[in-house]
Amino acid sequence: MVNEILLFGFGGPTEWIVILAVVMLLFGGSKLPQLAKALGQSKRAFKEGMDEAEEAEDRDRVKAAVTAGQPVQPALSAVDDEALFEEARRRASALRATNNTAAQLEADKNTSSQMR
Repeated sequence: MVNEILLFGFGGPTEWIVILAVVMLLFGGSKLPQLAKALGQSKRAFKEGMDEAEEAEDRDRVKAAVTAGQPVQPALSAVDDEALFEEARRRASALRATNNTAAQLEADKNTSSQMR
């Protein structure tokens, strides 16, 4: 139903060829490199703005934590992969130990109830 309403489904190569032909007709071959360059610069500027916003957010978070007297957790991007893997291994082994202890307690409980 939706595809019948819309002129293009943007799924096949034919639609893309038609779109590219329309763009070539509208802007001409000489303007396309300039448009691509402007698009690339806009994308780069957007990424830089996003990075600056993240850095400012991190600085604000650290400043707030220091002001409140709380320990500062490093950002995930600041932690190296080995440290992350080591922490994951430590947590997994602690979880397995907890699960094994709970399973052993349950088994002991079942054994003692069967003896009665």
